[in-house]
Amino acid sequence: MAASEATGAVQIVALGEPMVEFNQVRPGEPGYLQGFGGDTSNAIIAAARQGARTAYLTRVGSDTWGDALMELWRAEGVATDGVARDAQAPTAVYFVTHDGDGHAFSYLRAGSAASRMVPAGLPRDTIEGARFLHVSGISQAISASACDTVFEAIAIARAKGVQVSYDANLRLKLWPLARARAVIRETVGLSDLFLPSIEDAQQFTGLDGEDAILDWCFEAGARTVVLKLGKAGAVLATPSSRERIAGHAVRAVDATGAGDCFAGSLLARLAAGDAIAQAVRYANAAAALTTTGFGAVAPIPRPEDVRGLLATAPDRK
Repeated sequence: MAASEATGAVQIVALGEPMVEFNQVRPGEPGYLQGFGGDTSNAIIAAARQGARTAYLTRVGSDTWGDALMELWRAEGVATDGVARDAQAPTAVYFVTHDGDGHAFSYLRAGSAASRMVPAGLPRDTIEGARFLHVSGISQAISASACDTVFEAIAIARAKGVQVSYDANLRLKLWPLARARAVIRETVGLSDLFLPSIEDAQQFTGLDGEDAILDWCFEAGARTVVLKLGKAGAVLATPSSRERIAGHAVRAVDATGAGDCFAGSLLARLAAGDAIAQAVRYANAAAALTTTGFGAVAPIPRPEDVRGLLATAPDRK
């Protein structure tokens, strides 16, 4: 039995677009490893692997890939009562290629089942009973109805005191920068925990320095921000404090989904009762470990591996 199948109410619910992944194993060669992705799906699987009780809300096609995703979530212990099947739209697919500059994404997601999410389809009870709702900018970018669905889920959560976690996950292939900036800024003000990467934040704020970016976040209404810095770690910030938390040196081969692993692992540790600084340290280690394998889901670590890496850290606490 997966950890998150333990008895008790769902602690973390995520909403978004799951995808089937084809990840290039060697740069310049045509071999691809089939896996799974989608930012919030990656995050909820990471949370489940760390022991949280989880649920996912989405739509997938009534196709082979939709079946595969349903089986994946069930195997990981992620509740699927909030997953709808769509006979008129496909499950989304993406490809990851690698070169000396890092990794790049190519998507086949236009008109995907998830892009047909609507607010009326949300299972209110699942959201209202959770401790955390996790959403992302990608879900807001894939269609107007999906964007409306994210905002409705946030409204349901806030009305019941469920904490909202938000990762901007800016993808300019999906929407214009001006619209992205407006929607992200609005959502930041509705979120309890904002989890942007430094690269995304530089684009949606138009700023470079960490302090200037964090100032922008708090002016937008952020309550707590974890600014992800990749291998350099993260900055944990509130309106009155800022703390840099170091990253971990690992032999990285593929950074796909690392930020999603960070988000899910962070929420899992918060749900378990960790203080937020302790949870960020754990999430840093989990995200580092997921870069040591190919794909967004397969390399997500288990707690024993994360704690093993933390035990070797110079600043372990």
